[in-house]
Amino acid sequence: MRTEDGYIVYECINGDESAFALLVDKYKAAIFAIAYSKLLNFQDAEDVTQEVFIKAYQKLNNLKNYDKFVMWLHAITNNLCKNLIRSRSRRPDREYIEDQEPLTLDNPSIEFYKDNLVDELMHDALNSLPEIYRQVLSLHYLGGMKDIEIAEFLGMSHTNVRQRLMKARTLLKEEMTVMMNTTFDGQKLQASFTFRIVEMVKHIKIQPIAPMKCLPYGLSLATGLIITFLSLNPYIPQLTNIGILSGSPLPSETKVLKVGEIPVDVVKTAEIAIISNNMGKGKSGEPKQPDMQNAFMDPKIEGDTWAQKADMPTARECATAEVDGKIYAIGGTADGNTELSTVEEYDTKTDTWVKKANMPTPRMYPTASTLSGKIYAIGGLLGNHTQLSTVEEYDPKTDTWTKKADMLTPRSMHSAAVVNGKIYVFGEGIALQAVEEYDPALDKWTKKADMPTGRWSFGSAVVKDKIYAIGGVVNPGFQAHSVASVEEYDPVSDKWTKKNDMPIDSTGMTVCAVSDKIYVITGGKLVNGNKIPNLAIYIYDPSTDEWTQKSNSPTIRAYSSGNVVDGKIFVIGGVSFNGYLSSVEEYTPEGWQSSVISSKGKLPSKWGLMKQKE
Repeated sequence: MRTEDGYIVYECINGDESAFALLVDKYKAAIFAIAYSKLLNFQDAEDVTQEVFIKAYQKLNNLKNYDKFVMWLHAITNNLCKNLIRSRSRRPDREYIEDQEPLTLDNPSIEFYKDNLVDELMHDALNSLPEIYRQVLSLHYLGGMKDIEIAEFLGMSHTNVRQRLMKARTLLKEEMTVMMNTTFDGQKLQASFTFRIVEMVKHIKIQPIAPMKCLPYGLSLATGLIITFLSLNPYIPQLTNIGILSGSPLPSETKVLKVGEIPVDVVKTAEIAIISNNMGKGKSGEPKQPDMQNAFMDPKIEGDTWAQKADMPTARECATAEVDGKIYAIGGTADGNTELSTVEEYDTKTDTWVKKANMPTPRMYPTASTLSGKIYAIGGLLGNHTQLSTVEEYDPKTDTWTKKADMLTPRSMHSAAVVNGKIYVFGEGIALQAVEEYDPALDKWTKKADMPTGRWSFGSAVVKDKIYAIGGVVNPGFQAHSVASVEEYDPVSDKWTKKNDMPIDSTGMTVCAVSDKIYVITGGKLVNGNKIPNLAIYIYDPSTDEWTQKSNSPTIRAYSSGNVVDGKIFVIGGVSFNGYLSSVEEYTPEGWQSSVISSKGKLPSKWGLMKQKE
């Protein structure tokens, strides 16, 4: 049976370069550590690691057994390190001196000497060890890998790895081990490394292979950075403690990737394609060329940037709603099994979070809609898989909750939208087509025209008083799969109209409307139980019925919530391979001024390093 790596390689060869992010994020730390154990130079190790992944992508078609990808990656690393060591031996010492930055040579400082002394001590200590010990030490301290992960990566027994680690530590002095641990912690690859590689491989073409027949269902593809968050049973969207949905028949070869976010302070995204009428071309019929100047630019131009914001106090999937520039995160789940009543308020101006009164009825997967300054939490799911018709109103001014009339139909994983003082809900966990309208003035629900495509786990947005239902999953059980379908609902005429499909099937995404355009962020595709995450941002213009593709969102996640404040989209929480997220990212669409001054300087290795000061 094909392994997870094998399916990802297959997707890459067939044109999904974003899937390569998964392989980079999965193995970059290990490859970097292996390279360092051979070269004993951090910069050289990073350069080699980058070259390893570029060469691997360029020659994916040469890999005869996709399931042996990691072994192949290891072989490429060994060859590149050998080549670099040979070139070093041929380079005279004077060339090394000439290569140094003049500032370093002309302006020595205490810190400079101190850093170089530490590097020299570490170099000498590690160089005194046989390579088999340097290797496991580097993988453990620099790669951040546990014993069992090292054993799997090197293809040896867990016991053997533990013995080598113990022996390596005894050969080094205790103070040297502490120094190495501290130094390695500050030299680990930044998460933006993955993003950089993905941007580079976009311009490398791979010859597609013939379609694969009879792909076994039930295998988590887990590409990029997202968990297989949809169970074949729509009523059991639960995660085990290792990030796999309970109820998903995953084979023994499948492994959960310990990856998640690609954090950057500010990322300048590039427009890479215009997709119209499913042809991948713009109005003129010619495809747009990719912008080569995309990631990690100083955002002096307006908009199309990402910024890291203060983390949500409670990592979770939740519903969110905005009132007066403040976003309220409501309910949800932090483990896929337990419903929450937690309510937290985020002030977009001060970038701070405050705890608010709990929602009376805890629930997973509700919706939250804002109307006349009040928030309506609608439907949801209990941990025992019971769907709710419960509706509760929250008043941010008084921090109080009020019970309202129940929906006509219990729902979860549904969507809601507000038009002309009414709330419309549609879809749910068994791909229900029923649409209901809520009138807060009368506290009454009314049945409306059915949605043509019953679906769940989809997105919706309102543009010019029309509601657009986008993507999602159709068919419950074993026949469940994601769709690209887009349908427009006119509440005045109570009619639905088919619109141009999304460029890709998608589900579990964040959908928001800004300046009469609809932004679809993160999410992915579900096929036979396999979840294929999406890195790109897709923009829909209802006036032209055309889709524009952007790349890329910094974090691949499912079930995140999105709200628009002052023309900027705030993406909050959700779930990834590392579990439930607390991260908050602000996206400024093109044409708006970014709130972040500069992306210069060292980027943080994890989100949350730039939260509000204590």
